[in-house]
Amino acid sequence: MEKSWRSPYATRRYLWPVLAVATVFVAILVWSFSPSPRVSDPEPSGPPWLYGRLDARFTVIAYADLECPYCQAYFPVLKQWIDSHPEANWQWHHLPLAFHEPAATQGARLVECAGEVGGRTAFWHAIAWVYQHTRGDGQGVSANVEMPGLTPAVQACLDSTRPDAVIRAQADEAAHAGVVATPSLRLVDNHTGTDLLLPAGPIEGDALLSAIDLLTSAEDGV
Repeated sequence: MEKSWRSPYATRRYLWPVLAVATVFVAILVWSFSPSPRVSDPEPSGPPWLYGRLDARFTVIAYADLECPYCQAYFPVLKQWIDSHPEANWQWHHLPLAFHEPAATQGARLVECAGEVGGRTAFWHAIAWVYQHTRGDGQGVSANVEMPGLTPAVQACLDSTRPDAVIRAQADEAAHAGVVATPSLRLVDNHTGTDLLLPAGPIEGDALLSAIDLLTSAEDGV
């Protein structure tokens, strides 16, 4: 259980059904073979990697750990919400938690290298693959399970320090912003540059819409 989820507020506000973790594997598997994310040409380079419309007014920055079971369950939920709300896109930021190491950083390195070689579509499919196959809570993906598309180029990236620099920079940015738990979301209005750090934990769709209304109201001076 992540740090933020030990608070009474988080427990009271976000009580997940018992079947959520069980069904997430099916949802992620379906997504892995679904059409690629909406892409406007030219495709932007990452990191940080974006999912959704590149011209969206709002960006949901998600700080996540690939070994976090709450992040794992929330991944297809947030993906579905982004698909249904073209006014927002989703930006991934790594925040490997110390008690999930070294598996959390190992997973982060893998998906970053997939993105470096294959672009943002490959990055998001790699995220889905890790969440589908990890045993979670720091146990990682079994050593006898190999991610498809592990090409020599991806391996060369893994043998370098490039993914480490990306992960460290994103984790440092999260710490500077006061983010210490996963999942955590920050909502940014790309028109005004204003942003709002939301309470730690999976945020329901209605709460995300309320946060968008709040940022919009701030711009209008309401």
